[in-house]
Amino acid sequence: MNTTYAKRLGLLRNPAVQYELARLDPVRDNQRMVHLLTAYEFPFDITRALELALFHTYASPRISGLLARTGEFERHGQKRYDDTSRLISEFMESGYDSEKGMRAITHMNHIHNHYKIDNADFLFVLATFVFYPIDWIRQYGWRQLTTAEEQAFFYFFREVGQRMNLRDLPDTMADFRSTTEAYENRYFRFTESNRKIADATVRIVQGWFPQFLHPVVQPAFSALISDKLRVAFGYQKPAGWFLGLTSAALWLRKWPLRWITFKPYPVLIENTSFRYYPDGPPAIEAVGPKNLIKEHPKN
Repeated sequence: MNTTYAKRLGLLRNPAVQYELARLDPVRDNQRMVHLLTAYEFPFDITRALELALFHTYASPRISGLLARTGEFERHGQKRYDDTSRLISEFMESGYDSEKGMRAITHMNHIHNHYKIDNADFLFVLATFVFYPIDWIRQYGWRQLTTAEEQAFFYFFREVGQRMNLRDLPDTMADFRSTTEAYENRYFRFTESNRKIADATVRIVQGWFPQFLHPVVQPAFSALISDKLRVAFGYQKPAGWFLGLTSAALWLRKWPLRWITFKPYPVLIENTSFRYYPDGPPAIEAVGPKNLIKEHPKN
């Protein structure tokens, strides 16, 4: 039975989480490891990293072009964001072999099957879910991931990829990096659809903040992505002082987090707010484009 941990004195991190992680095997126990990392150790960091991972995928015209054609992102941006988050959060929280995790992947496959998406595009998106959390935490995390924890992300999403019926899944992280770099070198270039979907994403995030902060959102995205992505989106590199300020703010926040956390413990779907769904998390099969939603009585 999996243990649930509590904060110490209502504020301090519980070191038992790291003790358990250190005893787990990334091949055998990757579901539990990803749960512990997401729910206890790095809930903010992994959420931000996965947001940027999705943003990264829009630099491929093959992906941004599909999103632009469906119009879902521009017409229902917050809903699409919350729907994607709901499904991914479920199998990261519950595990891909759990009843709810399997339902989330099945429903995700049901939605994807209505569009013509190449296997290479799926692999590319899956790779960003592996490497963005790893790379973000290396730079901004309150501690470094262990090698086993990094491997857990790879094995976890490789298993998810298998349940998505993807072909040619790499056997190692190094191979996955190489495959992703080859994809980007082949397909990344500026197109209007890239810029359209990137700007739609910026508008979603602007909606989370007061009006006076809206002008800062796009430069913040631009500060957190690579030159390669800026070119693909047609974004300008922010001024040096803005880049430094953004990096310093994220670097400084990690120091108190070595001991304390203000997030729920654990962070779960049930205590996460979804802006498009103010009454609480929607049922798994209730998310997605309206014409593809299947009725289901359970959450």
